[in-house]
Amino acid sequence: MKRLFLIMMLGLVATFTQISQANDVEIVNVYMEETDSGWRADVTLKHNDTSWEHYADAWRIVDGNGHLYKTRVLYHPHINEQPFTRSLTGIVIPEDQSIVYVEAHDKQHGWSKQRVKVDLTRSSGERYHIRRK
Repeated sequence: MKRLFLIMMLGLVATFTQISQANDVEIVNVYMEETDSGWRADVTLKHNDTSWEHYADAWRIVDGNGHLYKTRVLYHPHINEQPFTRSLTGIVIPEDQSIVYVEAHDKQHGWSKQRVKVDLTRSSGERYHIRRK
């Protein structure tokens, strides 16, 4: 009986974990372009926005140590516009920095564990594309 109870509880925990992860923001694609004034990033997000209390409200570019380069704030829910793309310009990344990460945030769950690793020395990778000047 204890074993059956334990199995049922583990099943419930797994179900709730999947539900909460399903509400995290998904970074669908990242396009970065080098410009004269730094980098431009176009980031496509997908999230089950439901209200002003629960929507994807930001994405940011950081290095491997968490140093913030720039944040794009999203000021309203995109309930009927999924997935959606928003841009950010003037991102200054040091020339010796070859790897950055794109992270996404929603109002209820915070920063998503899923992020996109971008290698600025390559033209493309998993969920990203780069264009150099």
